[in-house]
Amino acid sequence: MKKIVVKSLKILGISIAILLLGMFLFPIIFPDKIEKEIKSFANENLKGELNFKEANLSFFNHFPSLTLSLEKFSLKGSEPFKKDTLVSANEIAFGINLKDLIFDGKVTIDEIYLSDAFMNVKVNEKGEANYNVYVSENKKVSKDTASTAIRLDKISIKNSHLVYDDKSTKILINAKGFNYHGKGDLDKAVFDLKTEAKIDDFNFTFGEDQYLKNKKVNADLITKINTNSLSFIFEENNLKVNKLPIEFIGKLDFLKNGYDLDFNVKSQNSKLNDFFTALPPAYVTWLEKTKVKGSTDLLLTLKGKYIASTNEKPDLAFNMKIREGEINHKETPLPASNIFLNFDTKLPSLDTERLKVNIDSVFFNVGKDYVKAIIKSEGLSSPKIDARIKTAIDLAKLDKAIGIQNMDLKGQLNLDVNSKGIYDSENKIVPITKGKVLFKNGYIKTDFYPNPITNINVLADVSDNTGSLKDLKVAIKPASFNFEGKPVYVNANLENLENVKYDIVAKGELDLAKIYKVFSQKGLNLQGYIKADVAFKGTQADAVAGNYNRLNNKGTLLLRNIKASSEYLPKQFVIKEGEFVFNQDKMNFNNFSVVYGQSDFKMDGYMQNVIDFVLSEKGVLKGNFNINANYINVDEFMSNSAKNQAENNPTTVATGVVIIPPNLDLQFNCLAQKVDFDELKMQNLKGNVRINNGKLQLKKSGFDIIGSNVNMDVIYGSESPEKAFFEFEVLAKDFDVKRAYNEVKMFREMASAAESAEGIVSLKYKVGGKLNNAMQPIYPSLKGGGTISVKNVKMKGFKMFGAVSKKTGKDAIKNPDLSKVDIKTTVKNNIITIQRFKFKVAGYRPRIEGTTSFDGKLNIKMRLGLPPLGIIGIPLTVTGTQENPKVKLGRKGEDIEETEYDDTNPEIVKP
Repeated sequence: MKKIVVKSLKILGISIAILLLGMFLFPIIFPDKIEKEIKSFANENLKGELNFKEANLSFFNHFPSLTLSLEKFSLKGSEPFKKDTLVSANEIAFGINLKDLIFDGKVTIDEIYLSDAFMNVKVNEKGEANYNVYVSENKKVSKDTASTAIRLDKISIKNSHLVYDDKSTKILINAKGFNYHGKGDLDKAVFDLKTEAKIDDFNFTFGEDQYLKNKKVNADLITKINTNSLSFIFEENNLKVNKLPIEFIGKLDFLKNGYDLDFNVKSQNSKLNDFFTALPPAYVTWLEKTKVKGSTDLLLTLKGKYIASTNEKPDLAFNMKIREGEINHKETPLPASNIFLNFDTKLPSLDTERLKVNIDSVFFNVGKDYVKAIIKSEGLSSPKIDARIKTAIDLAKLDKAIGIQNMDLKGQLNLDVNSKGIYDSENKIVPITKGKVLFKNGYIKTDFYPNPITNINVLADVSDNTGSLKDLKVAIKPASFNFEGKPVYVNANLENLENVKYDIVAKGELDLAKIYKVFSQKGLNLQGYIKADVAFKGTQADAVAGNYNRLNNKGTLLLRNIKASSEYLPKQFVIKEGEFVFNQDKMNFNNFSVVYGQSDFKMDGYMQNVIDFVLSEKGVLKGNFNINANYINVDEFMSNSAKNQAENNPTTVATGVVIIPPNLDLQFNCLAQKVDFDELKMQNLKGNVRINNGKLQLKKSGFDIIGSNVNMDVIYGSESPEKAFFEFEVLAKDFDVKRAYNEVKMFREMASAAESAEGIVSLKYKVGGKLNNAMQPIYPSLKGGGTISVKNVKMKGFKMFGAVSKKTGKDAIKNPDLSKVDIKTTVKNNIITIQRFKFKVAGYRPRIEGTTSFDGKLNIKMRLGLPPLGIIGIPLTVTGTQENPKVKLGRKGEDIEETEYDDTNPEIVKP
C-alpha cells in the first residue's frame, strides 16, 4: 500500500508538473499565431479605431482559461462618433478555446474579460449610435481570418464605469462600480443570457429630471437574445434598488433607425419604507429619523417604437398605489396615518399635450385633522381640469408628523376648492371654480434665516360660475403678515378679467434680501427694499378710455436696490433708488438711479396706462422720461441665450439682436457722456429717443467721435431674435480718416482700402438694411447713398493707384494727394456704384467711375488725362480685387455680379 501511494503521488506530481510546464510553454509556442489571427480578425470585423499598448498570452491572468490580454486597450466608436472612445480599459482579455486550437488549429474566442473599463455609449438626436463597430458576417471574410470566430459563453466585467447617453430618448445612465457576470451559449443565433450584476453607484436621468441618484443596484437577469434580428427579451429579471425589489420584463428590438420597446417595471406589495430607500439621498437622510409603514404597488410601462427621424415615440405610463400608510417622524404622538393614494399618469407618444394625470384619491390624517383631494387633468397648454381639494390641518402637527426639512410651519390651513373645466388663456376660458382659502395665525421659519414670518393671515375667495374670465372674481380680505417687526397689509378685490374692476390697498415695508433668505434657493439671489402706501380703485376700461375722474389711484412706492429682469434682456436692471408716485393713470418717476451691467442712468418722468399694461396682454405702456448717463454699453442689451452661455464658455459666439418690446410707447430725452456700441466709442451724446410699435427712433442726435461732431438719425426694429432692420442718416464733418480706420470697426469694414490713407474727410450718407444675429449688416440688403467729401487726403498705400502707376509708368499717381473732391456713391445688391469724379495730381487729370462690392471686387473705369490740359487721355480698366487689382488698357471691364437679398433666407451667424 505504501508503494502504491508513493507511486500515485509521483504520477500525480509529474502530471501536475507537466501540466504547469505545458501551461507555461503553451503561450510561448503559440503566441504569434493567436495574436496575429486576433489582430486580423479585429481589422476585418471592427470599423472603429482599435489601439492597445501590449499583448500577453497566459493561463494565469484568468486561471484556468488561456487568455490573450491587451493592456491599455481603447476602441473608438462608429460614425458619427469616430473620434469618441467607445471602450477603454486597463485590460481586455479574450479567452481561447483550447480544444479548437489544439485539434483544429482554429482560434475561437469564447470568453471576454474587462477590468477597470470605461464604456461610453452615445446616441445622437437622429438615433445614430457609436456602438455599430462590428461588421456583419454577411460580408466576405478574408482567408487569414477564416479560422477565427467568436462563440462567447462568458462575459465578465469588473470595477468599471458605464455611461449611456441617448439624446434621441433623452435618457442618461451613469453607473460607477459596475460589475457584471454573464453566461450563455452566445455563439448561437438565439440564446439565453444569465446575468449577475452589481452597481455601487447608479444614476438615471430622463429629460431634465434625475430620478435615481447614487443608488446601489443588484440584479439577477435572464435575457433571451436573438442576434439575427438584434432582439432582447427580458424573461425573468429581479432587481433590487437599495432595498426596493423590482421585477422587470419586456423586450427591446434594435431597428435600423431606432428601437421597438415593450417594458414593464413593477414592484408589487412592497414595503413603503423600501420605496423611500430608492429615492434621492435627501430622502434617505430623512428616513433615518422616520418610521414608515404601509404597502405600495408600482408599475411603469413603456411600449411602442422610438424612431427619432420620423418622430415616432412610445407610450409611457406610471401607476402608484399606497395602502394603510403611516409616517412618524421622531416618534411624534400624532403621526400622519391612514395614508391612501391612487395615482395614475399616461403620456401617449411621449406627447405632453396628451398628458393625463389622474389622482382619483389622496387622503391622510394627522389626529382628527385631514387632507383629501381628487385631481384629474388632461393636456398641458390648455388642460382639462377636474379638482376637488379639502383640508382642515394644523400645520404645526403636520410638520412634526412628517418632518418637513429645513422649515418650521405653524397655523391653521383650511382649503375648500372645487374646479372643473378647461383652462385656455388665449380664448379667455377658465374652469368653473368655487374656492375658499383660510390661513390663520401662520408662521414660517427656515434654516436659512434666523427670524420667522409671523402673524400670517389670509382669507381669500375665488369664484367663477360660467367658466369665462368675465365672471371670475378674486377677493382677498385681508392678507397680512409681520416680518422683522414690520407689518404688511394687502386688501384686494378683482372682478371680470376681461375688463378688470379692481380695488387694491397695500401698505407696509419689505426688505426683499432678508425675506428672500427665508426661502433661500441655491443659485438664485434677490435683493431690495420696498415701502408701499398705495390704493388703486377703478376699471381697466376707464383707464384705457381716459375717464380719469372715475379712477382713484394714489399713493407712493419707494424702491432701493431692486433687481428686475425681463425676457427681452440678458442682464438684470438694478434700481439703486427711486420713488413712484401714483396719481390716477400716471406713475411718476422721481430721482431714479438705475444700473444695467456697466451702464448707469439717472432718470425722472412719468408712465401712463400702467393699469392696462399690467392687467392686459395688449395694453401699451406710455411714458416720457429725461435720462442722464455717465456711461452706456449697448452691447450688454444683446438678448439671446447664446450670449448668456458665452459668459461661461468663451468659445461660444454671442449672437442675438436687441429686441424692442412691441407694447411700449416711450419718449426719452437723453444725455450721455460716453456710449459704447460694437467698438464704436461715442461721447457727449444728445438725442431724442422714441420707442413705439417695436421700433426705436433716434432723432436730432449728436455726439462726438474721433475728434469730430456727428449728427445722426436712426430707425431700428427687431423682426425676430435673429434679425433686425435699420435706417440711418449721418452727417460727419471734417474727421480724421486715419483715426476713423483705427477706431471705428464699421469704417474699417466698409472702407478697408483706407488703411494707409491720411487726411480730413466729411461724410453725408443715408443707408438702410438688415442686421444679422451678430448685429452686423447683411451687405446685400443695404440700400442708400451719399457723398464723401475729401479734403487734403494722402491716398498712401492704395493698391489700385499703385497698379495703375505700374501699368502706365506714371509714378506721380502712385500715392496721390486729393483736395476738395466730392465722391458720390450709391449702394444696392452688395454693389457700391461710384459716380464719375475728377481730380488733379502733378499735372495729370484722372477721371474715375465704376463699381465695387463689399467683398472687395472691382470694376473701375479710369481715364488718365495727360498734361497740360488732360485733353488727351489713356483709357484704363481696373478689375480683380482691392487686394489684387488688375489694370489693363481699354474701356471694357468685367461686370460684378449683383447679390440680391433674400428675406426668407437671412444671414445667420452660428455659434
